[in-house]
Amino acid sequence: MTAPAPGTWPGADGKPVACREKLKMLAENHAELAQALQDAFEDAVLMGVDEAAMRRILAEMVDGLQSPKRRP
Repeated sequence: MTAPAPGTWPGADGKPVACREKLKMLAENHAELAQALQDAFEDAVLMGVDEAAMRRILAEMVDGLQSPKRRP
């Protein structure tokens, strides 16, 4: 089972995001990403990849995400 979406989404200013449309999109993105990650994880493990190694690989992918605010 994947982690549920956060109850609140912290904004860049430290205040929770309150816009309903933004919250709806964030919830949808969370659900889609959770399913995609679960599918990729299961596929890898079923093909013989070590579970701990796959978790590290996925974590490294998250760590490597580039912020749209830092792009040239």
